[in-house]
Amino acid sequence: MTDPDPDRFASRRSTVYAPNGVVATSQPLAAEAGVELLREGGNAFDAAVATAAALNVVEPTSTGLGGDVFALYRTADGEVGGMRSCGGAPAEATIENVRAALEDDPDSADYYPESRGYATDADEDAGMPFLGPHAVTVPGTARGWEATVEELGNRSLADALGPAIEYATEGYPVSEIIASHWTGAEELFTDDHAREAFLKQGRAPEVGERMTLARLGESMRKIAQQGADVVYEGDIAEEIASEVQAKGGFMTVEDLADFEPEFVEPVSTTYNGAEIYELPPNNQGLIALEALNIAEEIGAGDYPIDSPERVHYFAEATKRAFHDGHRYITDPEYEEIPPLASESWAESRAEGIGETADHEVTFGVPDSHAEDADTVLLTVADDEGNVVSFINSRFAGFGSGLVAGDTGIALQNRGASFSLDPDHPNSLEPGKRPFHTLIPGLAKFGADDWAAFGVMGGYMQPQGHVQVISNIVDYDMPLQAALDHPRWRYRESGELAVEGRLDGATQSKLARKGHDVRVLPPVMFGGAQLTRVQGLDAGDPVISGATEPRKDGNATGY
Repeated sequence: MTDPDPDRFASRRSTVYAPNGVVATSQPLAAEAGVELLREGGNAFDAAVATAAALNVVEPTSTGLGGDVFALYRTADGEVGGMRSCGGAPAEATIENVRAALEDDPDSADYYPESRGYATDADEDAGMPFLGPHAVTVPGTARGWEATVEELGNRSLADALGPAIEYATEGYPVSEIIASHWTGAEELFTDDHAREAFLKQGRAPEVGERMTLARLGESMRKIAQQGADVVYEGDIAEEIASEVQAKGGFMTVEDLADFEPEFVEPVSTTYNGAEIYELPPNNQGLIALEALNIAEEIGAGDYPIDSPERVHYFAEATKRAFHDGHRYITDPEYEEIPPLASESWAESRAEGIGETADHEVTFGVPDSHAEDADTVLLTVADDEGNVVSFINSRFAGFGSGLVAGDTGIALQNRGASFSLDPDHPNSLEPGKRPFHTLIPGLAKFGADDWAAFGVMGGYMQPQGHVQVISNIVDYDMPLQAALDHPRWRYRESGELAVEGRLDGATQSKLARKGHDVRVLPPVMFGGAQLTRVQGLDAGDPVISGATEPRKDGNATGY
């Protein structure tokens, strides 16, 4: 299974092994919530929902019920599938209506102050607002959780929500990175609903301070008792719609009631013998698959792992995949999308890649607002052979800045990924789902070897997928080392950002190849999680997991 040579473990921690199951995510208390469900007889899917719900409470700076949720999985009976639970724009959210609302509302600029570090897009000629009521799309989380446990789990939704409700009502100590993010978001909360829900005596909680989220806990209790319909057709739905409308937006209870999650067929490709699965559009999973195909076509993984050639060729492959993805990926119900994950497409796109950076290929298109969005990801594996990658987000931190009445539910700003330009690939239309950065990952490394994985952080996500898969497939790295290895990422500016841990000589050689190299802090390269099951057919499965400390990551087994 794994080479026992300890010199292979150059990581800051080792891979976690456990006999019954492993949960990996960005916060230890949330990982423990998932393990609690496993101990009580739940499977990986029950544990995934329990972990996600707990993250809503213990890491509310990154995720929440007002956002969307996605999954990729392999079940114990061998089914490979995906779940997509993301809502669209309200029925009245046309380009014309949003533009008119921004022009008519003299207070609209209050949602986009540059002093808070957010994009200022309230003027007539700009794109969608980054914050405020017009950035709110229908949240998919509650029905996504419910569908996951009902279709794939063996415990109830109430069981899965139990640990989160306890954390919310009884309190929990806030960890370092989350406290920092919370403090940075303080000024986002401009009305009483938000401040009463997420601040303590008018301020963000400090490191180690015990925090309760009573309003969010009560909403979770209602969901546990009444089911997800309370969010879409009941009193929570009414509070969501009222909040958005009171701030000038178009969301209605009918918009919420019409929403249903989808179980979808994943898209996949093979990379040097491994089969890699991603979600189809409107997610950016095709970007990761196209990048892997181009990288294989040009032999990017044939170079030494720390060489400038390896970084150069993988980065150029990824840049081309982003160029294509940002121009074609959208809601497939509105536009036809070319076969970006096909080998023939990769062959064509690989032709222009040479020994130096190609500055004629541009990374993205305007109005994306998604480069540095952050999120939470979790992966779970159990001894039955279930593996799942589960990702749940509000897009940017606490989302739009709106909290729905007394529910404690912060509403996402995923609609900021739309454009008010009708010719833009992701132009706003009623009911349309926005371009989504969230991409869980699934890999089949062998007939009896499955892994769920993912990397967090806006446009870092597909770039992280490519690097983690290459680390395992091309260089036979242990799971933890594969996540810890220094990363790079292309930026919308055309810069090639690298971690400071990348060898200085490699950085210099990349610059000589024409890359505009910039060193950024580790947090800019995303957290990551990975869980794996091997040896199922032999009846003695090996379950392992890894996470890495670019956030407060923790992998826990039992």
